[in-house]
Amino acid sequence: MKAFTEDSILLAIETSCDETAAAVFRGERLLANVISSQVVHAQYGGVVPELASRAHVQTITFIVREALEQADVYPAEIDGIAVTNAPGLIGALVVGTNFAKGLAVRWNIPVVPVNHIEGHIYSPFLEHHALEFPYLALIVSGGHTLLALVHSFEHYEVLGTTRDDAAGEAFDKIAKMLGLGYPGGPEIDRHARKGNPHAYQFPRSLIHAKNFEFSFSGLKTAVRGVIQRHQDPLPESIICDICASAQEAIVDVLVAKTLKAARKFGIARIVVAGGVSANSRLREWFEQIARKEGLQVFIPSMEYCTDNAAMIGLVGRYKLLHHPNLSLQFLASPTFVLPQHQTASSPAS
Repeated sequence: MKAFTEDSILLAIETSCDETAAAVFRGERLLANVISSQVVHAQYGGVVPELASRAHVQTITFIVREALEQADVYPAEIDGIAVTNAPGLIGALVVGTNFAKGLAVRWNIPVVPVNHIEGHIYSPFLEHHALEFPYLALIVSGGHTLLALVHSFEHYEVLGTTRDDAAGEAFDKIAKMLGLGYPGGPEIDRHARKGNPHAYQFPRSLIHAKNFEFSFSGLKTAVRGVIQRHQDPLPESIICDICASAQEAIVDVLVAKTLKAARKFGIARIVVAGGVSANSRLREWFEQIARKEGLQVFIPSMEYCTDNAAMIGLVGRYKLLHHPNLSLQFLASPTFVLPQHQTASSPAS
Protein backbone atom coordinates (compact mmCIF):
# COMPACT_ATOMS: atom_id res chain seq x y z
CA MET A 1 0.00 0.00 0.00
CA LYS A 2 1.19 3.51 -0.81
CA ALA A 3 2.52 5.72 1.96
CA PHE A 4 0.70 9.03 2.36
CA THR A 5 3.09 12.01 2.58
CA GLU A 6 2.96 15.81 2.58
CA ASP A 7 3.05 15.88 -1.24
CA SER A 8 0.61 13.03 -1.82
CA ILE A 9 -2.47 13.31 -4.02
CA LEU A 10 -5.81 12.96 -2.22
CA LEU A 11 -9.29 12.28 -3.57
CA ALA A 12 -12.17 13.47 -1.35
CA ILE A 13 -15.83 12.44 -1.64
CA GLU A 14 -18.92 14.02 -0.04
CA THR A 15 -22.46 12.56 -0.22
CA SER A 16 -24.05 13.42 3.12
CA CYS A 17 -27.27 14.93 1.79
CA ASP A 18 -28.30 16.26 -1.63
CA GLU A 19 -24.93 17.26 -3.09
CA THR A 20 -22.63 14.79 -4.78
CA ALA A 21 -19.14 16.27 -4.55
CA ALA A 22 -15.54 15.32 -5.23
CA ALA A 23 -12.28 17.19 -4.76
CA VAL A 24 -8.62 16.53 -5.49
CA PHE A 25 -5.60 17.81 -3.55
CA ARG A 26 -1.90 17.67 -4.39
CA GLY A 27 -0.29 18.36 -1.06
CA GLU A 28 -2.03 21.43 0.38
CA ARG A 29 -3.05 22.67 -3.07
CA LEU A 30 -6.68 22.18 -4.09
CA LEU A 31 -6.70 21.11 -7.75
CA ALA A 32 -10.43 20.50 -8.28
CA ASN A 33 -13.69 20.91 -6.39
CA VAL A 34 -16.76 19.61 -8.22
CA ILE A 35 -20.30 19.80 -6.80
CA SER A 36 -23.53 18.45 -8.28
CA SER A 37 -26.70 19.66 -6.53
CA GLN A 38 -29.81 17.55 -6.84
CA VAL A 39 -32.71 19.56 -8.31
CA VAL A 40 -35.19 16.68 -8.03
CA HIS A 41 -36.15 17.69 -4.47
CA ALA A 42 -37.44 21.14 -5.40
CA GLN A 43 -40.86 19.81 -6.42
CA TYR A 44 -41.30 18.24 -2.96
CA GLY A 45 -40.22 21.27 -0.95
CA GLY A 46 -37.50 19.32 0.84
CA VAL A 47 -35.00 16.50 0.50
CA VAL A 48 -36.49 13.05 -0.09
CA PRO A 49 -33.89 10.61 1.34
CA GLU A 50 -34.57 7.72 -1.06
CA LEU A 51 -34.37 10.00 -4.10
CA ALA A 52 -31.17 11.52 -2.76
CA SER A 53 -29.55 8.08 -2.43
CA ARG A 54 -30.56 7.09 -5.95
CA ALA A 55 -29.24 10.35 -7.36
CA HIS A 56 -25.87 9.77 -5.67
CA VAL A 57 -25.67 6.28 -7.20
CA GLN A 58 -26.37 7.72 -10.64
CA THR A 59 -23.97 10.66 -10.32
CA ILE A 60 -20.98 9.75 -8.17
CA THR A 61 -18.91 8.05 -10.85
CA PHE A 62 -19.24 11.01 -13.20
CA ILE A 63 -18.47 13.57 -10.49
CA VAL A 64 -15.30 11.75 -9.38
CA ARG A 65 -14.23 11.38 -12.99
CA GLU A 66 -14.82 15.09 -13.65
CA ALA A 67 -12.79 16.06 -10.57
CA LEU A 68 -9.87 13.91 -11.72
CA GLU A 69 -10.06 15.38 -15.21
CA GLN A 70 -10.12 18.96 -13.91
CA ALA A 71 -7.15 18.19 -11.68
CA ASP A 72 -5.35 16.48 -14.58
CA VAL A 73 -4.74 13.46 -12.34
CA TYR A 74 -4.85 9.78 -13.29
CA PRO A 75 -6.32 7.21 -10.89
CA ALA A 76 -2.93 5.53 -10.54
CA GLU A 77 -1.52 8.76 -9.09
CA ILE A 78 -3.95 8.97 -6.16
CA ASP A 79 -2.35 8.17 -2.80
CA GLY A 80 -5.35 8.30 -0.47
CA ILE A 81 -9.09 8.89 -0.18
CA ALA A 82 -11.17 10.88 2.32
CA VAL A 83 -14.93 10.35 2.51
CA THR A 84 -17.78 11.72 4.61
CA ASN A 85 -19.18 8.98 6.85
CA ALA A 86 -21.31 11.05 9.29
CA PRO A 87 -23.65 12.76 9.95
CA GLY A 88 -26.25 12.88 7.20
CA LEU A 89 -28.81 10.80 5.36
CA ILE A 90 -27.81 7.20 5.98
CA GLY A 91 -28.57 6.00 2.45
CA ALA A 92 -26.61 8.86 0.91
CA LEU A 93 -23.65 8.25 3.23
CA VAL A 94 -23.62 4.54 2.41
CA VAL A 95 -23.31 5.35 -1.29
CA GLY A 96 -20.27 7.56 -0.71
CA THR A 97 -18.49 5.39 1.84
CA ASN A 98 -18.94 2.17 -0.13
CA PHE A 99 -17.79 3.85 -3.32
CA ALA A 100 -14.68 5.18 -1.55
CA LYS A 101 -13.91 1.79 0.00
CA GLY A 102 -14.25 0.13 -3.37
CA LEU A 103 -11.77 2.53 -4.93
CA ALA A 104 -9.38 2.08 -2.01
CA VAL A 105 -9.39 -1.69 -2.47
CA ARG A 106 -9.08 -1.43 -6.24
CA TRP A 107 -6.18 1.04 -6.09
CA ASN A 108 -4.59 -0.38 -2.89
CA ILE A 109 -4.54 2.99 -1.10
CA PRO A 110 -5.70 4.13 2.36
CA VAL A 111 -9.18 5.58 2.94
CA VAL A 112 -10.14 7.68 5.95
CA PRO A 113 -13.62 8.63 7.25
CA VAL A 114 -14.36 12.31 7.91
CA ASN A 115 -17.08 13.86 10.03
CA HIS A 116 -19.11 16.30 7.94
CA ILE A 117 -19.46 18.82 10.79
CA GLU A 118 -15.71 18.81 11.34
CA GLY A 119 -15.34 19.59 7.66
CA HIS A 120 -17.35 22.77 8.19
CA ILE A 121 -15.51 23.61 11.42
CA TYR A 122 -12.13 23.61 9.68
CA SER A 123 -13.27 24.75 6.22
CA PRO A 124 -11.87 28.33 6.57
CA PHE A 125 -8.35 26.88 6.35
CA LEU A 126 -9.03 26.29 2.65
CA GLU A 127 -8.63 30.04 2.16
CA HIS A 128 -7.25 31.48 5.41
CA HIS A 129 -4.04 29.57 6.05
CA ALA A 130 -3.01 32.09 8.72
CA LEU A 131 -6.09 31.44 10.87
CA GLU A 132 -4.91 30.66 14.39
CA PHE A 133 -6.33 28.59 17.23
CA PRO A 134 -8.33 28.93 19.36
CA TYR A 135 -11.44 30.21 17.61
CA LEU A 136 -15.20 29.96 17.88
CA ALA A 137 -17.01 28.10 15.11
CA LEU A 138 -20.68 28.75 14.43
CA ILE A 139 -21.90 25.96 12.15
CA VAL A 140 -25.24 26.75 10.51
CA SER A 141 -26.45 24.32 7.87
CA GLY A 142 -29.68 22.73 6.73
CA GLY A 143 -29.58 20.05 9.39
CA HIS A 144 -27.24 21.39 12.08
CA THR A 145 -26.77 24.48 14.19
CA LEU A 146 -24.01 24.41 16.79
CA LEU A 147 -21.39 26.55 18.44
CA ALA A 148 -17.94 25.09 19.14
CA LEU A 149 -14.76 26.27 20.79
CA VAL A 150 -11.94 24.99 18.58
CA HIS A 151 -8.55 24.50 20.22
CA SER A 152 -6.72 22.61 17.46
CA PHE A 153 -7.18 20.02 14.73
CA GLU A 154 -7.18 17.49 17.55
CA HIS A 155 -9.60 19.08 19.98
CA TYR A 156 -12.80 21.11 19.89
CA GLU A 157 -15.60 21.48 22.42
CA VAL A 158 -19.27 21.80 21.49
CA LEU A 159 -20.72 24.64 23.57
CA GLY A 160 -24.29 24.25 22.38
CA THR A 161 -26.53 22.81 19.67
CA THR A 162 -30.13 23.30 18.60
CA ARG A 163 -32.90 21.69 20.67
CA ASP A 164 -35.19 21.32 17.67
CA ASP A 165 -34.98 22.82 14.18
CA ALA A 166 -31.64 23.94 12.79
CA ALA A 167 -31.47 27.45 11.34
CA GLY A 168 -31.48 26.05 7.81
CA GLU A 169 -34.54 23.93 8.56
CA ALA A 170 -36.33 27.01 9.89
CA PHE A 171 -35.60 28.87 6.67
CA ASP A 172 -36.83 25.95 4.56
CA LYS A 173 -40.03 25.41 6.55
CA ILE A 174 -40.92 29.11 6.63
CA ALA A 175 -40.30 29.36 2.89
CA LYS A 176 -42.59 26.39 2.31
CA MET A 177 -45.36 28.00 4.41
CA LEU A 178 -45.05 31.11 2.26
CA GLY A 179 -45.21 29.14 -0.97
CA LEU A 180 -41.64 29.97 -1.94
CA GLY A 181 -39.19 27.62 -3.62
CA TYR A 182 -36.70 25.12 -2.22
CA PRO A 183 -34.11 25.52 -0.83
CA GLY A 184 -35.79 28.15 1.30
CA GLY A 185 -32.74 30.04 2.55
CA PRO A 186 -31.90 31.82 -0.72
CA GLU A 187 -35.59 32.55 -1.36
CA ILE A 188 -36.09 34.15 2.05
CA ASP A 189 -32.84 36.08 1.67
CA ARG A 190 -34.00 37.43 -1.70
CA HIS A 191 -37.46 38.46 -0.50
CA ALA A 192 -36.09 39.89 2.76
CA ARG A 193 -34.13 42.51 0.84
CA LYS A 194 -37.47 44.08 -0.15
CA GLY A 195 -39.12 43.75 3.27
CA ASN A 196 -39.17 45.47 6.65
CA PRO A 197 -37.22 43.46 9.26
CA HIS A 198 -39.18 45.17 12.04
CA ALA A 199 -42.66 44.56 10.64
CA TYR A 200 -43.21 41.58 12.95
CA GLN A 201 -41.62 40.94 16.34
CA PHE A 202 -40.94 37.24 16.04
CA PRO A 203 -39.56 35.37 19.09
CA ARG A 204 -35.83 35.01 19.73
CA SER A 205 -35.92 31.76 21.71
CA LEU A 206 -33.17 31.23 24.32
CA ILE A 207 -31.43 34.46 23.32
CA HIS A 208 -31.10 35.51 26.97
CA ALA A 209 -30.38 32.03 28.32
CA LYS A 210 -27.03 31.54 30.01
CA ASN A 211 -26.28 28.50 27.87
CA PHE A 212 -25.32 28.41 24.19
CA GLU A 213 -28.18 26.28 22.92
CA PHE A 214 -30.53 27.26 20.10
CA SER A 215 -34.23 26.78 19.33
CA PHE A 216 -36.12 27.81 16.20
CA SER A 217 -39.37 25.81 16.37
CA GLY A 218 -41.16 28.64 18.19
CA LEU A 219 -40.27 31.02 15.39
CA LYS A 220 -41.81 28.66 12.85
CA THR A 221 -45.04 28.54 14.88
CA ALA A 222 -45.14 32.33 15.20
CA VAL A 223 -44.71 32.78 11.45
CA ARG A 224 -47.57 30.37 10.80
CA GLY A 225 -49.78 32.43 13.11
CA VAL A 226 -49.02 35.62 11.18
CA ILE A 227 -49.75 33.91 7.87
CA GLN A 228 -53.09 32.63 9.13
CA ARG A 229 -54.13 36.16 10.15
CA HIS A 230 -53.84 37.39 6.58
CA GLN A 231 -56.08 36.69 3.64
CA ASP A 232 -54.88 34.11 1.14
CA PRO A 233 -53.08 34.68 -1.18
CA LEU A 234 -50.61 36.84 0.71
CA PRO A 235 -49.62 40.11 -0.96
CA GLU A 236 -45.99 40.28 -2.07
CA SER A 237 -45.32 43.08 0.41
CA ILE A 238 -46.50 40.92 3.34
CA ILE A 239 -44.38 37.97 2.16
CA CYS A 240 -41.31 40.21 2.01
CA ASP A 241 -41.99 41.64 5.47
CA ILE A 242 -42.41 38.16 6.97
CA CYS A 243 -39.19 37.00 5.31
CA ALA A 244 -37.26 40.03 6.53
CA SER A 245 -38.62 39.76 10.08
CA ALA A 246 -38.06 35.99 10.34
CA GLN A 247 -34.56 36.29 8.92
CA GLU A 248 -33.77 39.06 11.40
CA ALA A 249 -34.94 36.87 14.29
CA ILE A 250 -32.76 33.94 13.21
CA VAL A 251 -29.69 36.07 12.58
CA ASP A 252 -30.18 37.96 15.84
CA VAL A 253 -30.04 34.75 17.86
CA LEU A 254 -27.05 33.33 15.95
CA VAL A 255 -25.01 36.50 16.38
CA ALA A 256 -26.01 37.08 20.02
CA LYS A 257 -25.05 33.56 21.10
CA THR A 258 -21.72 33.72 19.28
CA LEU A 259 -20.87 37.13 20.68
CA LYS A 260 -21.77 35.96 24.19
CA ALA A 261 -19.37 33.01 23.83
CA ALA A 262 -16.62 35.25 22.45
CA ARG A 263 -16.87 37.49 25.49
CA LYS A 264 -17.08 34.64 28.00
CA PHE A 265 -14.05 32.75 26.69
CA GLY A 266 -12.02 35.74 25.55
CA ILE A 267 -11.93 34.65 21.91
CA ALA A 268 -11.29 37.24 19.18
CA ARG A 269 -11.54 34.89 16.17
CA ILE A 270 -14.89 33.65 14.89
CA VAL A 271 -15.61 31.21 12.07
CA VAL A 272 -19.08 31.06 10.50
CA ALA A 273 -19.61 28.09 8.17
CA GLY A 274 -22.29 25.86 6.68
CA GLY A 275 -24.92 26.58 4.05
CA VAL A 276 -26.67 29.31 6.05
CA SER A 277 -23.40 31.25 6.23
CA ALA A 278 -24.18 32.29 2.66
CA ASN A 279 -27.07 34.41 3.98
CA SER A 280 -26.38 38.05 3.18
CA ARG A 281 -27.87 39.45 6.40
CA LEU A 282 -25.86 37.05 8.56
CA ARG A 283 -22.66 38.06 6.79
CA GLU A 284 -23.52 41.74 7.06
CA TRP A 285 -24.30 41.52 10.77
CA PHE A 286 -21.08 39.64 11.58
CA GLU A 287 -19.07 42.20 9.61
CA GLN A 288 -20.65 44.98 11.68
CA ILE A 289 -20.00 43.13 14.94
CA ALA A 290 -16.39 42.49 13.92
CA ARG A 291 -15.75 46.19 13.40
CA LYS A 292 -17.56 47.21 16.58
CA GLU A 293 -16.06 44.56 18.87
CA GLY A 294 -12.61 44.32 17.30
CA LEU A 295 -13.09 40.68 16.28
CA GLN A 296 -11.80 38.71 13.33
CA VAL A 297 -14.58 36.93 11.45
CA PHE A 298 -13.83 34.23 8.88
CA ILE A 299 -16.62 33.14 6.53
CA PRO A 300 -15.85 30.76 3.64
CA SER A 301 -16.49 31.77 0.05
CA MET A 302 -19.83 30.70 -1.40
CA GLU A 303 -18.38 27.53 -2.98
CA TYR A 304 -17.18 26.34 0.44
CA CYS A 305 -20.32 27.31 2.42
CA THR A 306 -22.56 24.54 1.16
CA ASP A 307 -21.68 20.84 1.29
CA ASN A 308 -18.45 20.28 -0.62
CA ALA A 309 -15.65 17.76 -0.84
CA ALA A 310 -12.83 20.29 -0.47
CA MET A 311 -13.49 20.66 3.25
CA ILE A 312 -13.65 16.86 3.60
CA GLY A 313 -10.30 16.57 1.85
CA LEU A 314 -8.78 19.22 4.12
CA VAL A 315 -9.64 17.24 7.26
CA GLY A 316 -8.95 13.86 5.63
CA ARG A 317 -5.48 14.93 4.57
CA TYR A 318 -4.64 15.90 8.15
CA LYS A 319 -5.91 12.55 9.43
CA LEU A 320 -3.95 10.54 6.88
CA LEU A 321 -0.77 12.43 7.75
CA HIS A 322 -1.13 12.31 11.54
CA HIS A 323 -3.52 9.47 12.35
CA PRO A 324 -3.63 7.14 9.36
CA ASN A 325 -6.50 4.70 9.48
CA LEU A 326 -5.91 1.80 7.14
CA SER A 327 -9.02 -0.11 8.18
CA LEU A 328 -12.10 -0.45 6.00
CA GLN A 329 -14.26 -1.26 9.02
CA PHE A 330 -15.68 2.23 9.59
CA LEU A 331 -19.42 2.64 9.07
CA ALA A 332 -21.75 5.37 7.85
CA SER A 333 -23.79 7.02 10.60
CA PRO A 334 -26.71 9.47 10.38
CA THR A 335 -25.96 11.14 13.73
CA PHE A 336 -23.41 13.65 14.95
CA VAL A 337 -21.57 12.20 17.94
CA LEU A 338 -20.32 14.83 20.35
CA PRO A 339 -16.55 14.79 20.97
CA GLN A 340 -15.27 13.57 24.30
CA HIS A 341 -14.96 17.12 25.67
CA GLN A 342 -18.48 18.48 25.24
CA THR A 343 -18.47 21.60 27.39
CA ALA A 344 -15.89 24.32 27.74
CA SER A 345 -15.24 25.01 31.41
CA SER A 346 -12.55 27.68 31.41
CA PRO A 347 -11.50 30.66 29.30
CA ALA A 348 -9.11 29.89 26.47
CA SER A 349 -5.73 31.46 26.39
